[in-house]
Amino acid sequence: MTSLVTSAGPEETMRAARTLAGRLKPGTVIGLRGGLGAGKTVFTKGVAEALGVAAMVTSQSYTLIAEYEGRLPFFHADLYRLQQAAEIENVGIEEYFDRGGITVVEWCDRAPAALPPDAVVVTITIEPDGRRRIEIEEP
Repeated sequence: MTSLVTSAGPEETMRAARTLAGRLKPGTVIGLRGGLGAGKTVFTKGVAEALGVAAMVTSQSYTLIAEYEGRLPFFHADLYRLQQAAEIENVGIEEYFDRGGITVVEWCDRAPAALPPDAVVVTITIEPDGRRRIEIEEP
């Protein structure tokens, strides 16, 4: 199932993420695609908020995966710094997929083979007028 949302700003992007989060089951992996500044981290914050994560979710500077507590465990991976898909093997991201939480993988297109086949894939595109086109592909 594919759905399409248009966002005029961060609050609408977070609302789309919260709506998606309401449908997620433990063990769900979300892959986020989009250019710099598209809103991947804003979307991640919306998912985290819907899961009751109280901590501030940010883009990681030095770690590739951050863990948060909420009503479900929340794992946030940011693969921006990866140069080659082979580097993902050293990260061990797949270990997080089976821990009964929700895993969000920003820049998933840097290691597409790392996502499970039933992952939700979200593509955020910046339109010429500055709005965001959010395409959500659910299995």
